[in-house]
Amino acid sequence: MDALLAALADPARRRLVTLLAERPHPVGVLAQLAEARQPQTTKHLQTLERAGLVVSQRTGQRRVYALRPAALRELAAELDRLAEAAERAGAGFARHGLSLRAERHNATGPGWADDRSFRFRRALDGPPALIWRHLTEAELLAAWWTPDDLRVSELVFEARPGGRIVQEYRDALDPGDADVVAGRAEGAVEDVRPGERLTYRLSPLLPGGEAAFTAHVEFRLRPGAAGTDLDVTYRITGSTIDSADIVAGIGTGFGQSLDKLATTVRESPR
Repeated sequence: MDALLAALADPARRRLVTLLAERPHPVGVLAQLAEARQPQTTKHLQTLERAGLVVSQRTGQRRVYALRPAALRELAAELDRLAEAAERAGAGFARHGLSLRAERHNATGPGWADDRSFRFRRALDGPPALIWRHLTEAELLAAWWTPDDLRVSELVFEARPGGRIVQEYRDALDPGDADVVAGRAEGAVEDVRPGERLTYRLSPLLPGGEAAFTAHVEFRLRPGAAGTDLDVTYRITGSTIDSADIVAGIGTGFGQSLDKLATTVRESPR
């Protein structure tokens, strides 16, 4: 595919491909139709032939070139696959864009999102004791506690009342610190009932270091048909005007994190 795209990157070669799509042509005729010099046309055709886009054969004193439809179909199929992948990825991007615009419109003053709640439920493949470990042990938390396009870069989670929480995350494809920190949040654990209930408060920080809002998060675990039924409530207080972009991503982002939790638990050794 790279060779095909490189060959088609030149407008003069694309013009030759267009002409050859009509019917095969000898070099001299192609040069006239393309309004180019014959030596230059010959070089372009040789490039297209090396890339597999055209074939040639000598007929008497002339060398005639023809287009290979199969090569174009292969390229079209690959581009179609890319378009489908981009469409799937872009759907989430578009939804997030709509949410961003809506929340920015709603953020008219301090406290604009106070007491807004998000609720999530997941049926997890594992007993409550195993789920509890994934909720409270930093090494296990780091495997799932971000949306799909992010990764945990710093994590402190002290699973005791009053225990400190620090969560910092970066782009999932940023191997070190090449890009800026995507987000950071700080908070504290409030209630700890192993295997049953966990609550904490967590404040995402704005670029200046001030809290965007405070999230009051509650996890409730109970035995279920699949292993453990997990119910999560995420409630906002102290929202600032500048918190709109973060609020816009909670529903999708936290939902993706819980989906990663489900996958991580399912694949974890028992």
